[in-house]
Amino acid sequence: MLDIKQIRENPQLVQEKLNNRGDNYDIQPIVDLNQRQRQLETTRSQLQARSNEIGKLVGQKIKSGVNPQDTEIQDLREEGNSLKAQLSELEPQEKEIKAEIELTLLALPNLPSESTPIGHSEEDNVEVRRWGDEYLPQNQNIIPHWEIGEKLGFLNFERAVKVAQSRFVALIGAGATLERALIGFMLNTQVAAGYIEVVPPFLVNTESMTATGQLPKFAEESFKCADDDLWLTPTAEVPLINLYRNQILSAEDLPIYHCAYSPCFRREAGSYGRDMRGLIRLHQFNKVELVKLVSPETSFDELEKLLKNAEAILQALQLPYRVIELCTGDLGFSATKTYDIEVWLPSSGKYREISSCSNCGDFQARRGNIRFKEAGKKGTQFLHTLNGSGLAVGRTMAAILENYQQPDGTLHVPMVLQPYLGGKEILEV
Repeated sequence: MLDIKQIRENPQLVQEKLNNRGDNYDIQPIVDLNQRQRQLETTRSQLQARSNEIGKLVGQKIKSGVNPQDTEIQDLREEGNSLKAQLSELEPQEKEIKAEIELTLLALPNLPSESTPIGHSEEDNVEVRRWGDEYLPQNQNIIPHWEIGEKLGFLNFERAVKVAQSRFVALIGAGATLERALIGFMLNTQVAAGYIEVVPPFLVNTESMTATGQLPKFAEESFKCADDDLWLTPTAEVPLINLYRNQILSAEDLPIYHCAYSPCFRREAGSYGRDMRGLIRLHQFNKVELVKLVSPETSFDELEKLLKNAEAILQALQLPYRVIELCTGDLGFSATKTYDIEVWLPSSGKYREISSCSNCGDFQARRGNIRFKEAGKKGTQFLHTLNGSGLAVGRTMAAILENYQQPDGTLHVPMVLQPYLGGKEILEV
């Protein structure tokens, strides 16, 4: 959530930054509502002060011997009753305006950071670096991951459709084992890097989804339980950050690093016709998530470290990738700065997103009321939150199936995963 004080004091800058995102966001209604709210607050304060003054005057006069039925006392009491009636009318007006401001603020995205490249779409994203050219596969006859996965008996889309619907997959035999191996390897790597592992709830309530920015913006993208205030989690970022919602932490508690595996559920509304085959765009997929809660002074340095933590997985798997810095027009709703990691998929000759690492600044902390207090200082501050995939497991599986497939139709197991598969070097039918 944006800071209403920043909007009020520098509306032109806020509007300019929102314009750089490319959507038609207009902050003038919030400016007008906030001005109206402040006018009502001023009026209420004046009326309350006069009401308090009248109460004291009446008490003083009666104490000094004035008859309570005296005209002067009665006039003061009538004025006091009139003030109370006016105050009772103002309070619901203030409450209504405050709620309207909050709803309007919830619909506004985060402001891009000063270092985020200005651009209109993914075409304006900036490539930061590439890694692993020496690991590009030499096999010239690579088939798409879903084809080799089906041939090896790892992936079964037909049976999954029968159980659920399209955009689901059943992992069978060595495919299931490889998926589990990837999850374990990713978690072990991040725990060794200093993250504390969490097994969070996989169902989250509306307040949690709102705090991290999934609601109200992405309601159509999310799966909601019909009879409960619960949603299937779209990413473990949601429960991890909300572990600290409505809490004041000590500065000594920061930074907090968490990693978690969770199944993730997304409708992929509006994406029909894209990536209809394979593991790239499923309604249910596994992901290992990295989350940080940090001091504002360190958050951009922490983003660079988080990015390296995610890259470490691909480097250990020897999968070629590139890092992209997203421009303002391609930035996620809650992010102020984002790097995407894109892994090489040789069957299509393209890099495809496998991780998105973002600094959200105090945007989510404001929505979730997560603050910290420094020893010896008055007041509290909103902390900064960061998140990143470390990694999307299904897309990592897809990259392995393509980059490690052999000309004879077998699959070479990446060296770091072999211990998780009983030492196997080759997977075959």
